[in-house]
Amino acid sequence: MIALDTEAIPGFMEAMTMAYTLQDPSIASELRPGDTITAQLQLVAQGAVLSQIVIVQQANLNVLPPVQYHVPQPGDAVPDFRFRNQNNREISLKQFRGKVLVLTFIYTRCPFPEYCLRLSRNFAQLDRMLAADPKLYAKTHLLSISFDPKYDTPAVLHNYGSAYAGRNAKETFQHWDFAAPSPAKLASVLQWFDVGVTSSNGAVVSHSVSTAVIGPDGKIRAWYPTNTWTPQQALNDIQQILTKEK
Repeated sequence: MIALDTEAIPGFMEAMTMAYTLQDPSIASELRPGDTITAQLQLVAQGAVLSQIVIVQQANLNVLPPVQYHVPQPGDAVPDFRFRNQNNREISLKQFRGKVLVLTFIYTRCPFPEYCLRLSRNFAQLDRMLAADPKLYAKTHLLSISFDPKYDTPAVLHNYGSAYAGRNAKETFQHWDFAAPSPAKLASVLQWFDVGVTSSNGAVVSHSVSTAVIGPDGKIRAWYPTNTWTPQQALNDIQQILTKEK
């Protein structure tokens, strides 16, 4: 999946930046930030797919982009970022040391079923799968991070989280937090987890996807940079991590 700053397509969509799936994923190795391309766009159930990609102008590789994004790799120590959760309490990543922490990025106003809504549904299913095994449940935690902190206040996050937690909201908030960084710290969090976000008039327009599995030692163990991961895949990764910890 790649993020493109796309020109307007008359009668279909305005100019915007959004993520696209590549029909041939190997093409990604030939692309560089700043390249200008042409491509054929196809809409499928999983989202927008690009094919017949042609690079019409290569980026100047001697010019650094204005923002440097970190791509999470297994073994990377995650900084102790801090957030305000759905109960208006400050939490930090360090407090989850000793557990496997699975975190993802969402915003509550996202209208696209294949992005934030899908990630939240995946987390809800993963939460239920973990709850089926009390030992796993006790050794794990889920965290949904909003990149829209001005709108996604603790009250908004509480309502959003309750919709996914259902009648088990109280128990779920003990195992699954919904939180946001302060506006001042937002950029550093997004850059470390390789989350690209564009906005217009204060509202998020498009964003990339990033879900990380962090080990009990606070280091990256797995990273899902697309929306195609499944709850079963995450559960398998969690089980493997905890098995190695024994």
